[in-house]
Amino acid sequence: MSLPQILTPSIQKAIQALFDVTVDKIEFQTTRKEFEGDITMVIFPLLKVIKSNPAELGNKIGNYLVENVSEVARFNVVSGFLNIVISDSYYVNFFNGIKDQKQFGFVVANPDEKAVMVEYSSPNTNKPLHLGHVRNNLLGYSVAEILKASGKKVYKTQIINDRGIHICKSMLAWEKFGNGETPETSGLKGDKLVGKYYVEFDKAYKNEINGLIETGKTEEEAKKQAPIIVEAQDMLKKWEAGDEKVIALWKKMNEWVYEGFATTYTNLGVDFDKYYYESNTYLLGKDVVQVGLDKGVFEKDPDGSVWIDLTDEGLDRKIVLRSDGTAVYMTQDIGTAIQRVKDMPDVGGMVYTVGNEQDYHFKVLFLILQKLGFDWASSLYHLSYGMVDLPSGKMKSREGTVVDADDLMQDMTDTAKQISEDLGKLDSYSDEEKAKLYKTIGLGALKYYILKVDPKKRILFNPEESVDFAGNTGPFIQYTYARIQSIIRKADFDFSAKIEIEEMHEKEKELVKQIELFPEVIQNAAQNHSPALIANYTYDLVKEYNSFYQSVHILGEVDLTKKIFRVQLSQKVAEVIKSAFHLLGIEVPERM
Repeated sequence: MSLPQILTPSIQKAIQALFDVTVDKIEFQTTRKEFEGDITMVIFPLLKVIKSNPAELGNKIGNYLVENVSEVARFNVVSGFLNIVISDSYYVNFFNGIKDQKQFGFVVANPDEKAVMVEYSSPNTNKPLHLGHVRNNLLGYSVAEILKASGKKVYKTQIINDRGIHICKSMLAWEKFGNGETPETSGLKGDKLVGKYYVEFDKAYKNEINGLIETGKTEEEAKKQAPIIVEAQDMLKKWEAGDEKVIALWKKMNEWVYEGFATTYTNLGVDFDKYYYESNTYLLGKDVVQVGLDKGVFEKDPDGSVWIDLTDEGLDRKIVLRSDGTAVYMTQDIGTAIQRVKDMPDVGGMVYTVGNEQDYHFKVLFLILQKLGFDWASSLYHLSYGMVDLPSGKMKSREGTVVDADDLMQDMTDTAKQISEDLGKLDSYSDEEKAKLYKTIGLGALKYYILKVDPKKRILFNPEESVDFAGNTGPFIQYTYARIQSIIRKADFDFSAKIEIEEMHEKEKELVKQIELFPEVIQNAAQNHSPALIANYTYDLVKEYNSFYQSVHILGEVDLTKKIFRVQLSQKVAEVIKSAFHLLGIEVPERM
């Protein structure tokens, strides 16, 4: 049990005994650094039901706790706050209780509870994954792992945007300019090869537009009449009609892309349980429109188009079916959500990892599904996140100015290699060990830099800053983990025994207090869908450990009981670091 759980009934009993008042809720907060105490009770709310002044009230409750609660050693009252000092024995007992727990803080899923489906990545098959996709994947994967650790059953999924005019642009450009080039003949990953022709299409399209403008056409006319865009639109019509030749080319080029994506996902360390493809889902939802009309959720305009009026909810009218009977993205998303629950009946909620430019879309989607009467619709969440910028400026896929995900990961590995070689501590490593370490550090730096920021905030990504071995970075935390592993390797004595110590060093106590927070941090991170809470907790833990490391002797301690306790404490810190970094998708090195 946590300290608030232990103290709450005792404080309620104290208030009942002292003032004959029943209180349902007790408010706690962390004790401010300038005051002595391990946890602080906020007294002000009690003044509504107990006629007293804050100091008198705090002192009476404090004295009661010291006399009746073994965990409370002493207290002090500052204004309306009761600062409670917890006994060392409580922290020793707590530590002994969790010392041998593997994956401390993780909760096993209840098989009777509904599962959560987390959607992320969801790329287009006309280009490779880029820096924006990296943030999306890292966020979605991490949130899925955090939800799992909090006690949820989780399915990871994505919907691949494998159809539409943008796909036809790459296909047409490859037909025109590719000369039969394949990933094998070019040496390019399949997704990069297809992305190359997406850029080629844009170049040819711009040239044709400029040529038409020179003949007297307006820019708008030129954009519509350029032969290459007309051909691409014709190709899309053929695809929709099931033209064998177009379908065969579409399948071939998409397979190239999927193989390329798979390599990127493996290198990035993310995975999926189920895939959806827009080519299979783009007609879903049309049948639901009639259900919505029958229920009065939707309304039909004179031209035959179908809408939903959400003005009473502070939104606007939204189209769900065009007058020609074709679906819009909203219709597809309605149908896909319903299909997912049909496919996996134990799903009771979904998390959509999509950039914040789609905030409005998801407000409308969730509201429509609620109005249609789906009980799971109240458990839908849009994991909205800000864009990732680079010092060099905004990325544009059409112009080929994006930061490719594969190149970024390689650059991070190379940066880690350069810094590690400059530090010169890897002489005893084999080339294979060095290569693995460079990748671990480089990817750890990238992931941590992105995940330590609140998802809603925009990020300016600085690769060099992220690989710094000091400060709030992945490598700094990885280095502390490796340092602890070195201590454990050097501990040439049995440190497995349960230890009872009479009095803890202040730094030992602070470290145990930080470890104790981990289960609560996991639950908060799950509720808020925020890996940043895990990342920054881990940094705080590592700062606390480094302060402990510099303040006390560990292997040099002459008292064997203290030495064993400090090695055990170090080992537990390392385990928590490893568990926390697992939730962020980051590996930790045994040596560094």
